[in-house]
Amino acid sequence: MPSPFPQGSHTLIVADIPQHVHVAGTGPCCIVHSGGPGIDSGYLRMPLLEAHCTMVYLDPIGTGASGRLPTHPMGYSVDRFADQLVALLDAMAVHRPYLLGHSHGAFVVLEAALRRPDAVAGLLLYAGAASTGGGFMAAAAARIDDFVRRHRDTPDAESVRAAWNGLPAIRSDAAYTATLRGLLPAYFSNPARSAEVLAALRRRLHATFLVGDSAPFDVRDRLATLTTPTLVMAGRDDFILGPEFADRLTEHLPDARQVLFEQSGHFAHLEEPEAFAKAVLDFVASTRGDYRSESQG
Repeated sequence: MPSPFPQGSHTLIVADIPQHVHVAGTGPCCIVHSGGPGIDSGYLRMPLLEAHCTMVYLDPIGTGASGRLPTHPMGYSVDRFADQLVALLDAMAVHRPYLLGHSHGAFVVLEAALRRPDAVAGLLLYAGAASTGGGFMAAAAARIDDFVRRHRDTPDAESVRAAWNGLPAIRSDAAYTATLRGLLPAYFSNPARSAEVLAALRRRLHATFLVGDSAPFDVRDRLATLTTPTLVMAGRDDFILGPEFADRLTEHLPDARQVLFEQSGHFAHLEEPEAFAKAVLDFVASTRGDYRSESQG
């Protein structure tokens, strides 16, 4: 069913913290959790999905117009974000919405669904993972090195290398924002092809420095119990959460299907918006007897 909230922006108190959401579109309800952590929902606006679904974009706690934890910037673990999302599901009283999470947000919606599987009609894990342990950061660093080699002697290579090397020194919102803006080219399959989109994203990006716990995310031993229909999505050229992570999620989940976007990195909804929307709408259509995407007539 659609969100009980009308179109536009709303703030409600959830788990004693102001929770901001923006509602757009009509149709089946899909609650969207952005990544980071520390990024508000603005970059995830998806007009092609709003034409068919009621999209509820939430600003995660600590970001955008939502409130902050009393210990800010500490305490923003996946568990705490999942607590907030589960409480939001109860507060909104939406019957079995879809949950769409991007990047770190995919960890959050997956954890929330593991806790409340009967409350969710379907799960959309976009650039997510079942685990970030082992050599996660080492593998990402190797792909950064590859990006710099392929784009050597360009401003993109210089900004990406400097930003990656500066990650350990981040201690403020301003430093976090500057670092992510510098890294952005590496998140795209082809920065030159997506130059306008990348520039617009860089202009609007404002990040909040948040600190969670130090434990790697790992839910592999719990996924076999999650029978919620799931769509796993990844960009072929995503340097940090690419196809290998999508494969592992799909292998561990009992009712999962996978879509890879061949000309995308971390932001398939921006690099291939039509293909991204079709994948989501076809998934919704296949899990709802009373709904069909336009692609199915």
